Amino acid sequence: MSRDPALVEALVSDWRGATIDGRLPALLEYADVLTRTPSAAGPADLQRLRDAGLDDEGIVHLVEVIAYFNYVNRLADGLGVDIE
Repeated sequence: MSRDPALVEALVSDWRGATIDGRLPALLEYADVLTRTPSAAGPADLQRLRDAGLDDEGIVHLVEVIAYFNYVNRLADGLGVDIE
């Protein structure tokens, strides 16, 4: 959705080093935790999302999107298929 190719590249290569503001860092941090170490996600992570401006409905939507992408990627990896 960004029209800034340099930002897109920075986000893809190392989002922590990208110049981003607003609530995006909190969203990306939660996506990273939920993807890499889901059992480590806890109340403190949810509070950071609330502090970033998400309400409970927004958090549910965020978790649904993260879970969906993780599911699709694992499915594709497990079947050895490329996702466009």
